[in-house]
Amino acid sequence: MNDQQTKGGPVARAAAMLCQDPAFRLYLDRRRRYKHAMREADLPDGTHNAQDARDWLCAACQVQSRAELDHNPAAAAAFRQIRNRFNSWRAKNKEQA
Repeated sequence: MNDQQTKGGPVARAAAMLCQDPAFRLYLDRRRRYKHAMREADLPDGTHNAQDARDWLCAACQVQSRAELDHNPAAAAAFRQIRNRFNSWRAKNKEQA
């Protein structure tokens, strides 16, 4: 590994697993609809895929790669906050997610 490569660790792996979670992608669908006052017909459930979730997460954490989450304390904190909000949403919407 050279100095240009950033190797991911446990936070990056957790982020990758989160992006693969269909419930997280559903959360992103519903979050976007709510935030932009959209109807379900405009953004149906199932719109976000794993790549969309990755792109959104990287933008929200202000990183280029999930691997950076293990090396950037501010980005890791942002990721934890996102994961906590998702987990709260999932607990409230257990029957839907």
